[in-house]
Amino acid sequence: MKTFLSRLIFVLPALFIFQLNGNSQDIHFSQFSETPLLLNPALAGIFSGDVRVQGVFRNQWNSVTVPFQTTSLNAEYKLPVGHGDDFVTIGGAILYDKAGTIALTSTSVLPVFNYHKSLSSDKNMYLSAGFSAGIVQRRFDESKVTTNDQFNGMADDPTINSGENFAENNLSYFDGSAGLSFNTQVGSNPEDNMYLGIAYDHFNQSAKISFFNNSEVQIEPKWVYSAGYKNTLSDLSYITFYANYSVQGVYTEAIGGMLYSMKLDNYTDDPRYTISGGGFLRWGDAFIPMLKLEMKPMSFALSYDVNVSALKASNQSRGGFELSLSYQGFVSHEKATNEPIRCPRF
Repeated sequence: MKTFLSRLIFVLPALFIFQLNGNSQDIHFSQFSETPLLLNPALAGIFSGDVRVQGVFRNQWNSVTVPFQTTSLNAEYKLPVGHGDDFVTIGGAILYDKAGTIALTSTSVLPVFNYHKSLSSDKNMYLSAGFSAGIVQRRFDESKVTTNDQFNGMADDPTINSGENFAENNLSYFDGSAGLSFNTQVGSNPEDNMYLGIAYDHFNQSAKISFFNNSEVQIEPKWVYSAGYKNTLSDLSYITFYANYSVQGVYTEAIGGMLYSMKLDNYTDDPRYTISGGGFLRWGDAFIPMLKLEMKPMSFALSYDVNVSALKASNQSRGGFELSLSYQGFVSHEKATNEPIRCPRF
């Protein structure tokens, strides 16, 4: 416990630094730990095993307007490089979002590549450099657009011109991200790990993202800072801290929190069943309780955003829920029973 408290002294300041005010322009998930490829391509492959598939579904603002629905699917495959301790991870992420009355949708297909360089011959310690690039498509249903120009004095009249000069209702552009991460074992227990990451998203900020004629609207680049720390409390329990802070133009978003995990069987080194519970805070926006159940190689997690912003007066603090499903394991049973201790993991 003394060792845990001494480490906590270094972790808590990092969490508080991340708790700054604001909201991000990009789509976000409360279960950001289940969407690592969207945070930083250099977080690909930071897990035990050699294959992982994760899916997250989010439904938001159902109590206020037409709900915003967001779905993410990402997959990773990690494999060694030669006969050394280096690894590469290949994978990709698909993101689909549908928002509002006009059915504004965004679909992203983003392949990912990450190289993990071993920094120690004695323990897990890796510096990773990742890159992600792909196509984003955006569109909306122009027939559902209503404006003040269409008010005839009594009601909205769809036969009246909206007054908007749309060049198109469907556009595509190239998007890319790059990042670095540092992942290491902490102390003598190989199950105690931490990671730090930094990513630069939308580095091709010249991409046109407006549906209007003669518009110079461009996507803002975004910096993303991520951290995680896992500490064993006993043979049957451990605690995990997560934090994420992003800056996009004048907008910021900060979220951090923790999960307490309890192993439910006697295989303490590699338990099949684990239950976790905890909460996260998106500063100035929502408190997010979360429950997670692992039944290896599968895991399920459910969270709900309890709104704490100024909007809580109109939606009775109701925000949105998220459901995630993950598969994490090995390609072959032989590898599962002979997993090398030294590999990128968290």
